[in-house]
Amino acid sequence: MTYEPQINDYVKWTKGVEGWVYFKDKEYITIEVSVRPKNCENYQACCLHRNERVLVVCYPEQWKELEYIKSRESVYEEEKEPLETLV
Repeated sequence: MTYEPQINDYVKWTKGVEGWVYFKDKEYITIEVSVRPKNCENYQACCLHRNERVLVVCYPEQWKELEYIKSRESVYEEEKEPLETLV
Protein backbone atom coordinates (compact mmCIF):
# COMPACT_ATOMS: atom_id res chain seq x y z
CA MET A 1 0.00 0.00 0.00
CA THR A 2 1.25 3.47 -0.91
CA TYR A 3 1.56 6.19 1.72
CA GLU A 4 -0.98 9.00 1.29
CA PRO A 5 0.14 12.15 3.09
CA GLN A 6 -2.19 13.90 5.53
CA ILE A 7 -2.15 17.40 6.98
CA ASN A 8 0.13 17.53 10.07
CA ASP A 9 2.26 14.57 8.99
CA TYR A 10 6.02 15.14 9.17
CA VAL A 11 7.61 13.79 5.98
CA LYS A 12 11.01 13.47 4.33
CA TRP A 13 11.14 13.72 0.55
CA THR A 14 13.92 12.13 -1.49
CA LYS A 15 14.56 15.58 -2.99
CA GLY A 16 16.22 16.65 0.28
CA VAL A 17 13.10 18.37 1.63
CA GLU A 18 11.55 17.64 5.01
CA GLY A 19 8.79 19.27 7.01
CA TRP A 20 5.13 19.27 7.97
CA VAL A 21 2.36 18.67 5.43
CA TYR A 22 0.62 22.06 5.55
CA PHE A 23 -2.06 21.68 2.86
CA LYS A 24 -3.56 18.76 0.98
CA ASP A 25 -5.71 18.64 -2.13
CA LYS A 26 -6.22 15.97 -4.77
CA GLU A 27 -3.90 17.98 -7.05
CA TYR A 28 -0.95 18.50 -4.66
CA ILE A 29 0.28 18.90 -1.08
CA THR A 30 2.49 21.59 0.37
CA ILE A 31 5.32 20.82 2.77
CA GLU A 32 6.22 23.55 5.26
CA VAL A 33 10.02 23.76 5.40
CA SER A 34 10.47 27.04 7.26
CA VAL A 35 8.48 29.39 9.53
CA ARG A 36 9.50 32.72 10.99
CA PRO A 37 7.65 35.63 12.59
CA LYS A 38 6.92 38.60 10.35
CA ASN A 39 8.64 41.84 11.22
CA CYS A 40 6.39 44.66 12.46
CA GLU A 41 6.27 46.42 9.08
CA ASN A 42 5.16 43.29 7.21
CA TYR A 43 2.65 42.41 9.90
CA GLN A 44 1.09 45.88 9.74
CA ALA A 45 0.87 45.63 5.94
CA CYS A 46 -0.95 42.28 6.16
CA CYS A 47 -2.10 41.22 9.62
CA LEU A 48 -4.03 38.18 8.39
CA HIS A 49 -1.07 35.92 9.32
CA ARG A 50 1.62 36.51 11.94
CA ASN A 51 4.28 34.30 10.36
CA GLU A 52 6.00 33.87 7.01
CA ARG A 53 6.11 30.30 5.71
CA VAL A 54 8.16 28.62 3.00
CA LEU A 55 6.11 25.86 1.37
CA VAL A 56 7.23 23.32 -1.25
CA VAL A 57 4.70 21.79 -3.65
CA CYS A 58 4.61 18.00 -4.08
CA TYR A 59 2.32 16.39 -6.69
CA PRO A 60 0.55 13.00 -6.29
CA GLU A 61 2.90 11.22 -8.68
CA GLN A 62 5.75 12.21 -6.30
CA TRP A 63 4.06 11.01 -3.08
CA LYS A 64 5.77 7.64 -3.48
CA GLU A 65 9.05 9.51 -2.82
CA LEU A 66 7.85 10.63 0.64
CA GLU A 67 8.79 8.92 3.88
CA TYR A 68 6.36 9.29 6.78
CA ILE A 69 8.12 10.21 10.04
CA LYS A 70 5.40 11.18 12.56
CA SER A 71 2.15 13.11 13.02
CA ARG A 72 0.90 15.86 15.27
CA GLU A 73 -2.66 16.73 16.24
CA SER A 74 -2.43 20.39 15.18
CA VAL A 75 0.00 23.13 14.22
CA TYR A 76 -0.12 24.29 17.84
CA GLU A 77 1.37 21.04 19.11
CA GLU A 78 5.07 21.87 18.88
CA GLU A 79 7.97 20.46 20.85
CA LYS A 80 9.86 23.75 20.59
CA GLU A 81 8.80 27.10 21.99
CA PRO A 82 5.88 28.55 20.01
CA LEU A 83 6.74 31.38 17.67
CA GLU A 84 6.58 34.82 19.16
CA THR A 85 3.46 36.75 18.29
CA LEU A 86 3.55 40.47 17.53
CA VAL A 87 1.61 42.74 19.83
